[in-house]
Amino acid sequence: MKDLTQGSIARHLVELSSFLAVSMLLQTLYFLVDLYFVSGLGGPAIAGVGLAGNLMMVILALTQMLGVGTTSLIAQAAGRRDRDDAQAIFEQSCLLSLLAGGLVLGGGMLLRMPYCRWLSADDATVQAASQYMLWLIPSFALQFMLVSMGSALRATGVVKPGMFVQALTVGLNAVLAPVLIAGWGTGRPMGTAGAGLATFIAVAAGVLALTVYFVGTEKFVQVRLAGLRVHFGVWKRLLSIGLPAGGEFIMLAVYTVLVYWIIRERGAAAQAGFGIGVRLMQSLFLPVMAVSFGASPLAGQNFGARRFDRVRETFRVAVFMATAIMLAMTVICHLSPDALVRFFAHEAAVIAHGAEYLRIISWGFVAYGLTAASSSMFQAIGNTWPSLASSALRVTVFAVAGVWVSRVHGFELRHLWYAAVSVGFLQCAVSYALLQREFGRKLR
Repeated sequence: MKDLTQGSIARHLVELSSFLAVSMLLQTLYFLVDLYFVSGLGGPAIAGVGLAGNLMMVILALTQMLGVGTTSLIAQAAGRRDRDDAQAIFEQSCLLSLLAGGLVLGGGMLLRMPYCRWLSADDATVQAASQYMLWLIPSFALQFMLVSMGSALRATGVVKPGMFVQALTVGLNAVLAPVLIAGWGTGRPMGTAGAGLATFIAVAAGVLALTVYFVGTEKFVQVRLAGLRVHFGVWKRLLSIGLPAGGEFIMLAVYTVLVYWIIRERGAAAQAGFGIGVRLMQSLFLPVMAVSFGASPLAGQNFGARRFDRVRETFRVAVFMATAIMLAMTVICHLSPDALVRFFAHEAAVIAHGAEYLRIISWGFVAYGLTAASSSMFQAIGNTWPSLASSALRVTVFAVAGVWVSRVHGFELRHLWYAAVSVGFLQCAVSYALLQREFGRKLR
């Protein structure tokens, strides 16, 4: 365990964020590698992978229900130097990950085709999406165990093993993707199904590698089969923090699905452009997400140790870093959005739609960074309901505004993107106000 209750807050946060940023970048490369090789298959394949990518937000939400609770409670236990409590939390987190993975595998396979038919613009997109999801869904099931172990390490300030495992899995995916998607060396291209299979094999290798690390190296919390017995009291503690945090990502998934539904009549090119734009935006958000993920265990350990002055300082440093990062990303999206999209698409219409999305949506990047910093503090002090409330407000307002503006005569997609930016600033203001109220209650 690394003690985060002593030493420079800024230095701790930079160190944690740097390793987490590399890990998250490597994780995103899974899907960018898939998208790069799939882009040669045409617009329907790109749109199909993008539709399947919507489920990434749902899985991210479900894994966050587990990961945020695990990180928050183990970080607070580490701050109190309570190893027994940390071990109990980790054991129940592992048990929940196995249960959730099984449910995702069964439910995902059952709903795969209805989901693809509901959102796809044409039959070719349905086919591409369903083939990709055939192997992607099993990889989703494995993500839960990966998140449980990674969250436990992050809570104790240990982030290097996760980064090395991510490097291993991304390298494996990069090697397998062209072989399975395009048939390099085999002469048997699998198309989008190959992209899903490459991801599944890579994630399985990551789970195996991290399990070996826990069994052979990790000491503060350990994988113990004898401890995998149900303790509903610990489940309640984990889920009381994790459910609202996961709900935030459910809100993001609802937002993305809503956009796909609104623009479906504009054709596969519009959906493909939006899908690429969202993937690129998520990649640009990685540094600020790393700051948020690093701030949570840092503030959590200090909250557990009742070092409330260091909790407030963590928030101030996180806000400064998030603002600087998001300003830089905004500039990038205004200088060359076409070049960013062109790397993953060859059709002029897809490039135009994706570039317009990035150019407009980037005006809200700073607001998103501040919201992410606030969210990390809610997680650290163990109350994530206010963060969920601000996310729900954002999605509700966007749903009403988006559906209304799409039915106005002369509607263009840019009107929808400006609405998204506006509700982003609304969420930022509400999150900050709720956080200050929470600080007043918890940090006396």
